[in-house]
Amino acid sequence: MARYLISFEKGAMDHIPEEDLGEVGKAAHAVCEEAKDAGVFRFAGGLSYDDGDVEHAVVGTDGMVMDGPYPESKELIGGVLVVEVPTRDDALVWAAKIATACRCAQDVRKFMHDLELIE
Repeated sequence: MARYLISFEKGAMDHIPEEDLGEVGKAAHAVCEEAKDAGVFRFAGGLSYDDGDVEHAVVGTDGMVMDGPYPESKELIGGVLVVEVPTRDDALVWAAKIATACRCAQDVRKFMHDLELIE
């Protein structure tokens, strides 16, 4: 079994009208519940960038803390789903389900297998 990170970029859901966000949330939760029932769910969540109590920071190798994204950083992540499945094709099936629920494309990446870190 391998773990896959299924994610979308911050702003990927900006095209969704505010009145539809509740429905999108319910659909996304339904996919997560389906993944739990299938025994493949490991973690899911959205990242907050707008909450005044949550600040994005980058900690450098020297321990220096910089507020906000690192200047050379790529797109920020908006939300994630981690599944543990037998094949990449299985991960793509779950990515398609969450893409439909969230109404945005999903990026799929396999975690490197490290027996010392994976439960």
